[in-house]
Formats: sequence, C-alpha cells, structure tokens
Amino acid sequence: MVGYSSSMPGWLEAMLGEKFFNPCMIHETSKKNEKNIFCLDCCSSFCPQCLPLHRPHRLLQVRRYVYHDVVRVDDLEKLIDCSSVQSYTTNSAKVVFLNERPPSRPFRGSGNACLSCYRPLQDPYFFCSLSCKVKELLRNEGGLWKELRECEYLPLSCELDEGQLTPDSILESASATSSASSGGGAAAATPVAAGTEAGSRRKKRTGAGSGRRSGDRAALPEMASRRKKGVPVRAPLF
Repeated sequence: MVGYSSSMPGWLEAMLGEKFFNPCMIHETSKKNEKNIFCLDCCSSFCPQCLPLHRPHRLLQVRRYVYHDVVRVDDLEKLIDCSSVQSYTTNSAKVVFLNERPPSRPFRGSGNACLSCYRPLQDPYFFCSLSCKVKELLRNEGGLWKELRECEYLPLSCELDEGQLTPDSILESASATSSASSGGGAAAATPVAAGTEAGSRRKKRTGAGSGRRSGDRAALPEMASRRKKGVPVRAPLF
C-alpha cells in the first residue's frame, strides 16, 4: 500500500487498504451481501452471510458516514489509541474515519488542522482519520507500536438480524413500535371510528365545495361579459 511500510501490523495495513461495501463474490445472489465486516485474523473483509466462518475471530464492523468508511470508537479503541483522531456522532455512537478524505476547503494557515493532510479540525484533535495518524506515527521509529493495544477477543458490537447488521437505534425503535402495538383492542379500534367520522365530515365539505365550484363555473361567462375591452391599437401607416 502506498505510504505505508512493513513496520505496521498486517491487519492494520490490510484494513486501511480494503475496499469495503463491494458485493461479496460468494453470495452474489443474496440480499445484504456488501462486505462491511473486517476480520483481523484473516486480514480480509466479508459480508454478513460469511459470518459463521469467522465467529471465533476478532471482528470489526465498518459503517458508512457521509459516503466514507468509519468504525466505532469503542471498538477501535481496543486495538489502537484514537484519542487524537477527530470523532463524529452517528446513531448515538462515536465513529472515526478510516482513511483520509478530500479536503472540504483549503487550509488558510489559521486554526487547527490535521498534522498529515492539513484538513481543518476541531480542537483538541490532531488527525482527521486513522490513516493520517498512522502515517504520522510511522515517521518516528517505534511510534506506531506505542499506540497499539493487545486485544485477543473482539466480537461484533451488535447482532445479526436476517443477514443484516442492525444498529442499536433500529432495535430501539422496533421495540417501541412493538410495545405500542400491544396496547389493547379498544385503543386500536379508536382510530377507525375517528376515521369514519372524519370521512363523513370530509364528504359534507366536499359536497359544499362542489356546489360552490359549479356556481363559479356558471358565473364565468357573466364575468367575461363584464370585462372591459382594451384600447384598440391602430395598424401602422406605410
């Protein structure tokens, strides 16, 4: 991979160079076959359909945020220190970008910026992505290995639902919907009665409106006859 050397762990170099969310070649005809899970032990990505083959391995789920790959801070912190990388909040979870992004605007020399790509940042962060931090640490001998952490067990932070990794926010909304639907038969019948009454009112208003519209159509010729004629324009003389 360009910009990296062999002095970094194999799983880190493979993850930063991986193209996530491509369709899985093994499960081409299956739904939700995008490769969004990375296996640290195999140094490769796979789709949720391939998960049973990697259950005992260390796994990271990759997500999408503003069209770029991100990983939860809680998961990545078990592998490397992310305190100096700017984080963002999505689905009630903090995430960091895996790779450098195109600059949104040129850096004008004032304010805080990424030490690697000079992308504008908020204080007190030093890097805009994990790859930028890795590039900067590789410039100092042994700097990267001081930031790495030992992790022998790293399961997925959420469960699979019908072959799809479901965020916690979706699970919470689904449980709220199920509790509301189990409220009782009388409560469920109330909107039907209200809808019937509203329908009868709507019919009355529609009938009255149609009468007014028919009257308006009859008044159109009379209004047209009252309209004043414009000033006649003479033909030009030749």
